[in-house]
Amino acid sequence: MRDKILETATDMFTRLGVRNVTMDDIARQVGISKKTIYQDFQDKKDLVNSAFKRMLDQDHEHLENILDGEDGVIENLVYTSKAMRERLTNMNPMVILEIQKYFPQTWAIFQDFKENVIRKDIVNVLEKGKKLGYFRPEIDSDILSRVRVNQINSVFESREFMEGDKNIADIQLEMMDHFLHGIFTEKGRKAYKNQKENNPTTTAL
Repeated sequence: MRDKILETATDMFTRLGVRNVTMDDIARQVGISKKTIYQDFQDKKDLVNSAFKRMLDQDHEHLENILDGEDGVIENLVYTSKAMRERLTNMNPMVILEIQKYFPQTWAIFQDFKENVIRKDIVNVLEKGKKLGYFRPEIDSDILSRVRVNQINSVFESREFMEGDKNIADIQLEMMDHFLHGIFTEKGRKAYKNQKENNPTTTAL
């Protein structure tokens, strides 16, 4: 039941906005009483924290499993592209702003995830990619991991992006594409192109 509550809450928060969704709304959607939710979660803030932490942990686990494969680098990049498009296309653009302003504990989870998970994952992908010949051997993985994280943040922290007429998913994927083609070798560029062609849902990148 806890997983069902978290799955429903995550879906509703991301689609409708965190502040727009009440505990009553979630209980009604799951088909339980609000009292049942409070058996597992102290209050709405606790539920918001748990829902988004679960979402981030699931993404991290999936990416780790891909990278642990014999190659995994190009597959990781294509999966990230696909997952980013799906997540951002279905996410209400107000969600990130709401979390920043009204749910500081949840925002701290995002910030910690960014520094201790995303950036380390990027370093691992870059280092493995260099060994396999996909990325230029002279690049500094630590510096570029910070650059990439800052690129991701800039979209959510800039009113120009958030209030503009461009789709957030398109902006993020355009920036990712620009970043990758700056560090690919010819081998990496061809492998990435071939992998995308075998995954039609990512060709919009």
